[in-house]
Order: sequence, then structure tokens, then C-alpha cells
Amino acid sequence: MSVAPDPRTRIVTAAARLLAEDGPAAVTTRSVALAAGVQAPAIYRLFGDKDGLLDAVAEHVLAEFVATKTEHAAAEASSGGDPVEDLRDSWRVQVAFGLANPALFRMLYASDRDDDSPVVAAGLEVLRARVHRVAAAGRLRVPEEQAVAMIRAAGAGSMLTVLSSGAPQGGSPDGAPQGGSPRDGASLPELMLDTVLAAIVTDPPTWADDEGADGTAVPLGALQAVRAAAPALPGLTDPERALLQEWLGRVTTAS
Repeated sequence: MSVAPDPRTRIVTAAARLLAEDGPAAVTTRSVALAAGVQAPAIYRLFGDKDGLLDAVAEHVLAEFVATKTEHAAAEASSGGDPVEDLRDSWRVQVAFGLANPALFRMLYASDRDDDSPVVAAGLEVLRARVHRVAAAGRLRVPEEQAVAMIRAAGAGSMLTVLSSGAPQGGSPDGAPQGGSPRDGASLPELMLDTVLAAIVTDPPTWADDEGADGTAVPLGALQAVRAAAPALPGLTDPERALLQEWLGRVTTAS
């Protein structure tokens, strides 16, 4: 005999369904209590107020998505595939999630709700790991922290713009219109991805990505690869590894 969900789970599940179907305005104490089969005071007792309930809903929906992303990222890292293509694929998955959950996406990224979210923090770690793989392959031309910040800003900004234009729910993972390729009528998120990747990604190391002040070659991709590997380099102390990372970060930022 299956055990019935506890009141908190029923409330969060009901609120998540109302949010997905009709937006934040539909998530009222009365409607959620009715859908969950509980008394309204239970909602205040468990979540404090509507904002507390919406925060719980966001964590609930995102937790499943981030768990799946984490598994996929680990599998990709183990397979040894192209880290840039893996990063591109993960962007498209994120776009598809935003299109499928427009109210939740707006609620998180058009406010400061994501600042203290443990699940958002976990998702950010997945992105950092993906960018680190690009750096370790010698394909990153900017510091990892800068690349992560650029990807986050471009992703959130382009998706909020798309959603504000009244884009329909659903959508293909590549960000293109259903039935088309990314190059045939590419969406704004897809075009932003191309722009960001052009700014942060370089070809595989050729040891001559740029020129220094004296005209000699500066291998940015290779330097980023060494910087990414610095924490695990043998024969160095922790302070020496940290200093090496700092020096390489300064070189790549100045180049």
C-alpha cells in the first residue's frame, strides 16, 4: 500500500502545477489549499507567506532539472567528448527548460530569488565544471570566472527577452523554431550563444593565439589549460599553485 504524500509535498506539487499552467497570479492561498486538499492555515504554517511558497516551488522544480544536468555533465566528462559542443548542448537544454517553464524562469531571474537558492548554486557548479573542461582542453581564451559570468548573463538576458515577447511554451533544445535548424531562423538565445562562444572560445592550442607587447606569440588557450590544471600539478606547494594560477590569470586577462 502506497503512502500518501505529506501535506508539504502536496502543497508544493499543487502550487507548481498552478504556476506552470496559469502563472504566479494563480498561486493564491485559496487555490493552492483547494488543489492540495489542505486548510489554508497549513500553508502559512509551513511556508510563512506566498513568497515562501513560491521559493519552495522553485527549489522543487529546479532540483529535478539540476539533478539531471549534474548526471549528464558527469557522463559527458567521462566520455571525453568535445567540451565546447557539450557546453553548447547544455545551453540548448537550459533554453528548452526556460521555454517550458516561463513563469518559473521569470520568477527566478527577473528578481533576486536566485541569489540564495541552493539549487541555483548547484546548477552554477555544473556550469563551472563545463567551463573548466573547456579550459583544460586549451580552448578557453578568457579566465574561467569571466566565461561563467558571460554565459550566465547572456543566457538569462536572452531568455527573459524571449519570454517578455510572448514566446509560446515549449520549444526545441537547440533554440530554433520547431522543425528548423539553429541556422534557419535561429532564436535570440542561439545567436547569443554564438556571440559568447566567439568571445570566450579559441581553436585548439596552436601556441600562437595572440601577440604580447614585444610581438611574440601568447598562447592564450594553452595558458588557460595550464591554469585549469594548476590545482593538481605535482611538485608544487599549495601556495605555489595558487600563485601560478594568479600569474596565469593576470597574463590571460591582460592579453
